[in-house]
Amino acid sequence: MSDPKNPFDSSESQQLSKTRHERVGNDEDGQRIDNFLIRKCKGVPRSHIYRIIRKGDVRVDGRRIKQTRKLVAGEQVRIPAIQVAVESEARVPDKLAKAAGSSVLLEHDDFIVVNKPPGIAVHGGSGLAFGLIDALRQYRDEPKLELAHRLDRATSGCLLVGRGLSANRKLQDLFRQRSIAKRYWAVVDGRWPKSVKKVDAPLLKNQEHAGERRVMVDPSGQEALTHFAVAESFSTATLLDVELDTGRTHQIRVHTRHTGHAVIGDGRYGDNGKNAKFRKLGLSRLFLHSRELAFEWQGENFQVNAAADEQWQRALSTLRSL
Repeated sequence: MSDPKNPFDSSESQQLSKTRHERVGNDEDGQRIDNFLIRKCKGVPRSHIYRIIRKGDVRVDGRRIKQTRKLVAGEQVRIPAIQVAVESEARVPDKLAKAAGSSVLLEHDDFIVVNKPPGIAVHGGSGLAFGLIDALRQYRDEPKLELAHRLDRATSGCLLVGRGLSANRKLQDLFRQRSIAKRYWAVVDGRWPKSVKKVDAPLLKNQEHAGERRVMVDPSGQEALTHFAVAESFSTATLLDVELDTGRTHQIRVHTRHTGHAVIGDGRYGDNGKNAKFRKLGLSRLFLHSRELAFEWQGENFQVNAAADEQWQRALSTLRSL
Protein backbone atom coordinates (compact mmCIF):
# COMPACT_ATOMS: atom_id res chain seq x y z
CA MET A 1 0.00 0.00 0.00
CA SER A 2 1.22 3.50 -0.69
CA ASP A 3 1.70 5.75 2.32
CA PRO A 4 -0.61 8.79 2.17
CA LYS A 5 1.64 10.57 4.66
CA ASN A 6 4.69 10.25 2.41
CA PRO A 7 4.48 12.69 -0.54
CA PHE A 8 7.22 10.76 -2.34
CA ASP A 9 5.36 7.44 -2.22
CA SER A 10 4.22 6.23 -5.64
CA SER A 11 0.83 4.71 -6.31
CA GLU A 12 0.36 0.96 -6.75
CA SER A 13 -2.51 1.46 -9.20
CA GLN A 14 -1.48 0.06 -12.59
CA GLN A 15 -2.73 -0.48 -16.10
CA LEU A 16 -1.49 -2.47 -19.10
CA SER A 17 -0.01 -0.41 -21.92
CA LYS A 18 -0.14 -1.45 -25.58
CA THR A 19 2.78 -2.46 -27.76
CA ARG A 20 3.89 0.62 -29.63
CA HIS A 21 6.63 1.91 -31.92
CA GLU A 22 8.45 5.18 -31.27
CA ARG A 23 10.56 7.02 -33.84
CA VAL A 24 13.83 8.47 -32.48
CA GLY A 25 13.77 12.24 -32.87
CA ASN A 26 16.69 14.52 -33.73
CA ASP A 27 16.94 15.70 -30.13
CA GLU A 28 17.16 12.06 -29.01
CA ASP A 29 20.03 11.16 -31.35
CA GLY A 30 22.84 9.58 -29.33
CA GLN A 31 20.68 8.82 -26.30
CA ARG A 32 21.07 5.40 -24.67
CA ILE A 33 18.14 3.03 -25.13
CA ASP A 34 17.62 2.61 -21.37
CA ASN A 35 17.34 6.36 -20.84
CA PHE A 36 15.06 6.64 -23.89
CA LEU A 37 12.72 4.03 -22.40
CA ILE A 38 12.77 5.58 -18.95
CA ARG A 39 11.48 8.80 -20.51
CA LYS A 40 8.89 7.06 -22.68
CA CYS A 41 7.61 4.63 -20.05
CA LYS A 42 6.53 6.82 -17.15
CA GLY A 43 5.72 4.83 -14.04
CA VAL A 44 7.73 1.73 -15.04
CA PRO A 45 10.50 0.75 -12.60
CA ARG A 46 14.02 0.93 -14.01
CA SER A 47 14.59 -2.71 -13.05
CA HIS A 48 11.68 -3.75 -15.29
CA ILE A 49 12.97 -1.65 -18.18
CA TYR A 50 16.37 -3.34 -17.97
CA ARG A 51 14.61 -6.72 -17.81
CA ILE A 52 12.61 -6.24 -21.03
CA ILE A 53 15.78 -5.08 -22.80
CA ARG A 54 17.68 -8.19 -21.65
CA LYS A 55 14.80 -10.46 -22.72
CA GLY A 56 14.82 -8.97 -26.21
CA ASP A 57 11.30 -7.59 -25.94
CA VAL A 58 12.61 -4.17 -26.95
CA ARG A 59 13.76 -3.94 -30.58
CA VAL A 60 15.45 -1.19 -32.57
CA ASP A 61 14.67 -1.44 -36.28
CA GLY A 62 13.64 -5.04 -35.59
CA ARG A 63 16.91 -6.05 -33.88
CA ARG A 64 17.71 -6.98 -30.28
CA ILE A 65 19.97 -4.52 -28.50
CA LYS A 66 21.93 -4.05 -25.26
CA GLN A 67 20.99 -1.45 -22.65
CA THR A 68 24.11 0.57 -23.53
CA ARG A 69 23.09 0.90 -27.19
CA LYS A 70 22.97 4.52 -28.36
CA LEU A 71 20.10 5.44 -30.64
CA VAL A 72 20.30 7.21 -33.98
CA ALA A 73 17.72 9.74 -35.17
CA GLY A 74 15.17 8.06 -37.45
CA GLU A 75 15.43 4.59 -35.93
CA GLN A 76 12.25 2.90 -34.75
CA VAL A 77 12.00 1.47 -31.24
CA ARG A 78 9.50 -1.28 -30.45
CA ILE A 79 8.21 -0.97 -26.87
CA PRO A 80 6.25 -4.05 -25.70
CA ALA A 81 3.02 -4.02 -23.72
CA ILE A 82 3.97 -3.56 -20.06
CA GLN A 83 2.37 -2.78 -16.74
CA VAL A 84 2.67 0.92 -15.97
CA ALA A 85 1.64 2.92 -12.93
CA VAL A 86 -1.40 5.06 -13.52
CA GLU A 87 -0.08 8.60 -13.38
CA SER A 88 -1.91 10.93 -11.07
CA GLU A 89 -1.72 14.68 -11.27
CA ALA A 90 0.27 14.77 -8.02
CA ARG A 91 2.44 17.82 -7.73
CA VAL A 92 5.72 18.19 -5.92
CA PRO A 93 4.92 19.85 -2.56
CA ASP A 94 5.43 23.59 -2.78
CA LYS A 95 7.95 23.56 0.09
CA LEU A 96 10.21 21.09 -1.73
CA ALA A 97 9.77 22.84 -5.07
CA LYS A 98 10.72 26.17 -3.50
CA ALA A 99 13.74 24.62 -1.74
CA ALA A 100 14.92 23.19 -5.05
CA GLY A 101 14.40 26.45 -6.86
CA SER A 102 16.31 28.45 -4.26
CA SER A 103 19.27 26.05 -4.33
CA VAL A 104 20.56 27.17 -7.75
CA LEU A 105 24.24 28.16 -7.59
CA LEU A 106 24.93 28.89 -11.25
CA GLU A 107 22.74 29.37 -14.29
CA HIS A 108 23.87 29.01 -17.91
CA ASP A 109 21.94 28.73 -21.15
CA ASP A 110 22.89 25.04 -21.36
CA PHE A 111 22.89 23.98 -17.69
CA ILE A 112 22.33 24.89 -14.07
CA VAL A 113 24.20 23.81 -10.94
CA VAL A 114 22.27 23.36 -7.70
CA ASN A 115 23.29 22.76 -4.10
CA LYS A 116 21.34 19.57 -3.41
CA PRO A 117 20.07 19.26 0.18
CA PRO A 118 20.79 15.99 2.02
CA GLY A 119 17.98 13.44 2.27
CA ILE A 120 16.34 14.22 -1.07
CA ALA A 121 16.63 11.73 -3.94
CA VAL A 122 17.69 13.23 -7.26
CA HIS A 123 14.97 11.32 -9.14
CA GLY A 124 11.90 9.22 -8.45
CA GLY A 125 11.84 5.43 -8.26
CA SER A 126 12.04 2.74 -5.57
CA GLY A 127 8.78 3.92 -4.04
CA LEU A 128 9.43 7.63 -4.60
CA ALA A 129 6.95 9.42 -6.82
CA PHE A 130 9.40 12.22 -7.63
CA GLY A 131 12.79 13.64 -6.79
CA LEU A 132 14.80 16.84 -6.90
CA ILE A 133 14.80 16.95 -10.71
CA ASP A 134 10.98 16.93 -10.72
CA ALA A 135 10.91 19.72 -8.13
CA LEU A 136 13.25 21.80 -10.29
CA ARG A 137 11.17 21.21 -13.42
CA GLN A 138 8.02 22.25 -11.61
CA TYR A 139 9.38 25.30 -9.81
CA ARG A 140 11.22 26.66 -12.84
CA ASP A 141 8.63 25.52 -15.36
CA GLU A 142 11.39 23.81 -17.37
CA PRO A 143 10.22 20.29 -18.27
CA LYS A 144 13.38 19.59 -20.32
CA LEU A 145 15.79 19.74 -17.37
CA GLU A 146 17.85 16.52 -17.17
CA LEU A 147 20.31 15.15 -14.62
CA ALA A 148 23.87 15.16 -15.96
CA HIS A 149 25.04 12.90 -13.10
CA ARG A 150 23.81 11.53 -9.78
CA LEU A 151 24.37 12.07 -6.08
CA ASP A 152 23.24 9.59 -3.45
CA ARG A 153 20.05 10.55 -1.65
CA ALA A 154 21.90 11.25 1.61
CA THR A 155 24.72 13.22 -0.07
CA SER A 156 24.51 16.99 -0.41
CA GLY A 157 26.20 19.52 -2.68
CA CYS A 158 26.92 20.37 -6.31
CA LEU A 159 24.59 18.73 -8.81
CA LEU A 160 24.88 19.50 -12.53
CA VAL A 161 21.62 19.64 -14.50
CA GLY A 162 21.42 19.98 -18.29
CA ARG A 163 18.87 22.16 -20.03
CA GLY A 164 17.69 19.77 -22.75
CA LEU A 165 18.82 16.38 -24.02
CA SER A 166 21.50 17.64 -26.41
CA ALA A 167 23.34 19.74 -23.83
CA ASN A 168 22.92 17.05 -21.22
CA ARG A 169 24.52 14.35 -23.38
CA LYS A 170 27.56 16.59 -23.86
CA LEU A 171 27.79 17.16 -20.11
CA GLN A 172 27.55 13.42 -19.49
CA ASP A 173 30.34 12.91 -22.03
CA LEU A 174 32.52 15.26 -19.97
CA PHE A 175 31.93 13.08 -16.91
CA ARG A 176 32.76 9.93 -18.89
CA GLN A 177 35.92 11.54 -20.24
CA ARG A 178 36.87 12.58 -16.68
CA SER A 179 36.97 16.19 -17.81
CA ILE A 180 34.99 17.43 -14.80
CA ALA A 181 36.89 17.84 -11.53
CA LYS A 182 34.83 16.62 -8.55
CA ARG A 183 35.81 17.51 -4.99
CA TYR A 184 34.03 16.54 -1.79
CA TRP A 185 34.13 17.07 1.94
CA ALA A 186 33.83 13.86 3.97
CA VAL A 187 33.87 13.41 7.73
CA VAL A 188 35.07 9.92 8.63
CA ASP A 189 35.28 8.10 11.93
CA GLY A 190 38.65 7.89 13.67
CA ARG A 191 41.98 9.51 12.85
CA TRP A 192 42.76 9.21 9.14
CA PRO A 193 46.48 8.45 8.58
CA LYS A 194 48.03 11.43 6.79
CA SER A 195 50.24 9.03 4.85
CA VAL A 196 47.18 7.67 3.01
CA LYS A 197 46.80 10.17 0.17
CA LYS A 198 45.02 7.97 -2.32
CA VAL A 199 43.09 4.72 -2.58
CA ASP A 200 43.44 2.82 -5.84
CA ALA A 201 41.11 -0.16 -5.46
CA PRO A 202 38.76 -1.63 -8.11
CA LEU A 203 35.06 -1.70 -7.30
CA LEU A 204 32.52 -4.37 -8.16
CA LYS A 205 28.90 -3.25 -8.18
CA ASN A 206 25.82 -4.94 -6.70
CA GLN A 207 27.37 -7.75 -4.72
CA GLU A 208 25.12 -9.50 -2.20
CA HIS A 209 26.12 -8.90 1.41
CA ALA A 210 23.80 -9.95 4.23
CA GLY A 211 20.82 -9.69 1.90
CA GLU A 212 21.78 -6.22 0.70
CA ARG A 213 23.25 -5.18 -2.63
CA ARG A 214 26.53 -3.34 -2.22
CA VAL A 215 29.57 -2.11 -4.05
CA MET A 216 32.71 -3.90 -2.88
CA VAL A 217 36.44 -3.73 -3.42
CA ASP A 218 37.22 -6.62 -5.76
CA PRO A 219 40.14 -7.30 -8.15
CA SER A 220 37.65 -8.11 -10.91
CA GLY A 221 35.84 -4.78 -10.56
CA GLN A 222 36.22 -1.50 -12.43
CA GLU A 223 39.21 0.71 -11.75
CA ALA A 224 38.55 3.32 -9.08
CA LEU A 225 40.94 5.99 -7.81
CA THR A 226 40.24 8.48 -5.01
CA HIS A 227 42.60 11.16 -3.66
CA PHE A 228 42.46 12.17 0.02
CA ALA A 229 43.95 15.02 2.06
CA VAL A 230 43.39 15.65 5.75
CA ALA A 231 41.68 19.04 6.16
CA GLU A 232 41.15 18.88 9.93
CA SER A 233 41.69 16.25 12.62
CA PHE A 234 39.46 15.77 15.68
CA SER A 235 39.79 13.40 18.61
CA THR A 236 37.25 10.93 17.21
CA ALA A 237 36.95 11.87 13.53
CA THR A 238 38.65 13.48 10.52
CA LEU A 239 37.50 16.01 7.93
CA LEU A 240 38.83 14.97 4.51
CA ASP A 241 39.23 16.89 1.28
CA VAL A 242 38.41 14.28 -1.37
CA GLU A 243 38.92 14.36 -5.13
CA LEU A 244 37.53 11.72 -7.45
CA ASP A 245 39.56 10.55 -10.40
CA THR A 246 36.89 8.04 -11.43
CA GLY A 247 33.20 8.26 -10.56
CA ARG A 248 32.02 4.82 -9.53
CA THR A 249 28.87 4.19 -7.52
CA HIS A 250 29.49 4.79 -3.79
CA GLN A 251 33.21 5.20 -4.55
CA ILE A 252 34.11 7.50 -1.64
CA ARG A 253 31.99 5.56 0.82
CA VAL A 254 33.55 2.23 -0.13
CA HIS A 255 37.14 3.50 -0.35
CA THR A 256 36.99 5.17 3.07
CA ARG A 257 35.50 2.01 4.58
CA HIS A 258 38.24 -0.04 2.86
CA THR A 259 40.81 2.12 4.65
CA GLY A 260 39.14 1.47 8.00
CA HIS A 261 37.54 4.91 8.45
CA ALA A 262 33.97 4.97 7.13
CA VAL A 263 32.00 8.13 6.42
CA ILE A 264 30.05 9.09 9.54
CA GLY A 265 26.35 8.31 9.20
CA ASP A 266 26.81 5.70 6.47
CA GLY A 267 24.22 3.06 7.27
CA ARG A 268 25.33 0.78 4.44
CA TYR A 269 29.12 0.74 4.67
CA GLY A 270 29.75 2.24 8.10
CA ASP A 271 29.98 0.84 11.61
CA ASN A 272 26.56 0.78 13.31
CA GLY A 273 28.02 1.10 16.79
CA LYS A 274 30.14 4.11 15.91
CA ASN A 275 27.27 5.73 14.01
CA ALA A 276 25.05 5.35 17.08
CA LYS A 277 27.62 7.17 19.24
CA PHE A 278 27.89 9.99 16.71
CA ARG A 279 24.08 10.29 16.55
CA LYS A 280 24.03 10.90 20.31
CA LEU A 281 26.31 13.86 19.62
CA GLY A 282 23.86 15.20 17.04
CA LEU A 283 25.62 13.85 13.94
CA SER A 284 22.57 12.25 12.35
CA ARG A 285 23.21 12.49 8.60
CA LEU A 286 25.66 11.09 6.06
CA PHE A 287 28.65 13.44 6.20
CA LEU A 288 29.49 13.52 2.52
CA HIS A 289 29.20 16.79 0.59
CA SER A 290 29.98 17.53 -3.07
CA ARG A 291 31.72 20.84 -2.57
CA GLU A 292 33.07 21.68 -6.03
CA LEU A 293 32.63 21.00 -9.74
CA ALA A 294 35.10 22.46 -12.25
CA PHE A 295 35.00 22.06 -16.03
CA GLU A 296 35.40 23.78 -19.36
CA TRP A 297 32.34 24.49 -21.48
CA GLN A 298 32.54 26.04 -24.93
CA GLY A 299 35.92 27.59 -24.19
CA GLU A 300 34.89 29.02 -20.82
CA ASN A 301 36.10 27.65 -17.47
CA PHE A 302 33.58 27.10 -14.69
CA GLN A 303 34.30 26.42 -11.03
CA VAL A 304 31.24 26.06 -8.82
CA ASN A 305 31.42 25.71 -5.04
CA ALA A 306 28.61 24.66 -2.71
CA ALA A 307 28.69 25.55 0.98
CA ALA A 308 27.74 22.84 3.48
CA ASP A 309 24.56 23.45 5.47
CA GLU A 310 24.17 24.59 9.09
CA GLN A 311 23.79 21.03 10.37
CA TRP A 312 27.21 20.21 8.91
CA GLN A 313 28.80 23.29 10.50
CA ARG A 314 27.27 22.49 13.90
CA ALA A 315 28.65 18.96 13.65
CA LEU A 316 32.17 20.26 13.05
CA SER A 317 31.83 22.58 16.05
CA THR A 318 30.75 19.60 18.18
CA LEU A 319 33.71 17.50 17.04
CA ARG A 320 36.12 20.36 17.78
CA SER A 321 34.79 20.61 21.34
CA LEU A 322 35.41 16.96 22.22
